Amino acid sequence: MDFDMLGLAPRLTAKLTELGLTEPTSIQAQAIPHAMNGRDVMGLAQTGTGKTAAFGLPLLDALLKVGTKPPARTVRALVLAPTRELAKQITDNLASFTKGSHLKVGLVVGGMSINAQINRLARGTDLLVATPGRLIDLLDRKAVDLSQTRFLVLDEADQMLDLGFIHALRRIAKVLSPERQTMLFSATMPKQMAELSESYLTDPVRVEVARSGKVADKVTQEVHFVAQGDKTALLIDKLDVHRDALALVFSRTKHGAERLMKNLDRAGFAAGSIHGNKSQGQRDRAIKALREGKIRVLVATDVAARGIDITGVEYVYNYDLPNVAENYVHRIGRTARAGASGTAIAFCAEAEMGELKSIEKLMKAAIPVASGTPWESAKPDRKPRPQQRRRRPANRNRGRKAA
Repeated sequence: MDFDMLGLAPRLTAKLTELGLTEPTSIQAQAIPHAMNGRDVMGLAQTGTGKTAAFGLPLLDALLKVGTKPPARTVRALVLAPTRELAKQITDNLASFTKGSHLKVGLVVGGMSINAQINRLARGTDLLVATPGRLIDLLDRKAVDLSQTRFLVLDEADQMLDLGFIHALRRIAKVLSPERQTMLFSATMPKQMAELSESYLTDPVRVEVARSGKVADKVTQEVHFVAQGDKTALLIDKLDVHRDALALVFSRTKHGAERLMKNLDRAGFAAGSIHGNKSQGQRDRAIKALREGKIRVLVATDVAARGIDITGVEYVYNYDLPNVAENYVHRIGRTARAGASGTAIAFCAEAEMGELKSIEKLMKAAIPVASGTPWESAKPDRKPRPQQRRRRPANRNRGRKAA
C-alpha cells in the first residue's frame, strides 16, 4: 500500500513523495481511512510509529477542502499535546506537509511570548497545536475562539493524564463545537482513558498496532546495579567510550539534571540540558545543538521524553529509573529511530529495585545485567524478629499532669 491509495488530496501525496514518504506505517494505514470517513478514532501505538501523520494528514485533507480563510481568532482544527517539545515537533511535521499551501499551522505553548501568540491568533488559524495550560491562558484572555473548531486531536493522551491535565481538558471541551470529529492517540491505555474516551469520542474506531511496553526491535538494553553515589562516575566512564556519538541521559528531577549536566561539562563533555526550569528558547537551542552535533550529550527530565525526535541518537541512559514504568519505554524510544539501531543503558540503585521490577513486568522481559548484582540478591533474606509487646509500668505516671 502507498499513500496514493488512501484517498488523500493530490497535493498532499505529492508533498509526501517530495519528503521521501511513500509507504504508510501500520498506524497510518489503519487510522487514515477511518479518519477520512469522518469517524472518531482511538489509536494505540508506541512513540515513533508515525502517529502525527496518522491524524495530521486526514485533518489537512479536510482543511484543504474548506477553501476559505478562518475568521479572526477562530481555530478550525486543534491538536493538544502534553509537552512543549512534542507540540513543536508536531507543528514542524504538519508545517512540512502544508508548505506551499494556504493553510496556516499555529503553535501556542508556555515559555514563549503570549502577546506574540495573541497577535498571530487574531488573524485566524486553520490548525492550532497547543499545550493545555497555555491554551487555557489564551481562553481566559479571550484571545482565541474555539466555538467553530470542528476537529480535535488528543496526542499522547496518557501523558496528559499523568501530568494532571484532565481538568484543563474538560474546560477546553466545553467551548468546542459539539459537532466535531475527535481523535485520541496514546502509547498506553490506563483505566482513566475510559473516562476520557467517553467524554470526547462518539462511537470511536479503535486502532491498535503495538502492545503497551513493546520496545523497538533494534534497541539493545542493559542494566548496571550501582550505588546512587557512584552513578556519575559510571556514566562518565560509559560516555568516554563513545565520545563522538549522540547520547540522551534521563534524570528524575530538574535540579538533578542541571547538576549532572554541569558535572559532565567539567569532565570535558560537550553537554546541555532541558527541564522545567529552562525557558522554551533555551530548550529549543539545546535540542538544536544536539541535532547539529554541537553538543554530544543532552541531559533531560521526562518533560522531554515524548518530544525529542533526533534520528542520530545512538545511546539513551536512564541515569535515574522513572517512577512510571511506561516512561522507560518512551525514554528508550528516543534511539533506534527511522530503522537505525541503538543502545539503552539503565543504572539501578538499591532504592530503585521496585522501579526496575515494574519496568520488566511491563515489558514481559528481563533487562540483561551488564555489571553489578541485583540488590535483592546481594543481601541474605532475614526473617523479621517477632515484635514483643511492651508492658506499661503500673501506676508510674498516675496522678501526674501532662508536660
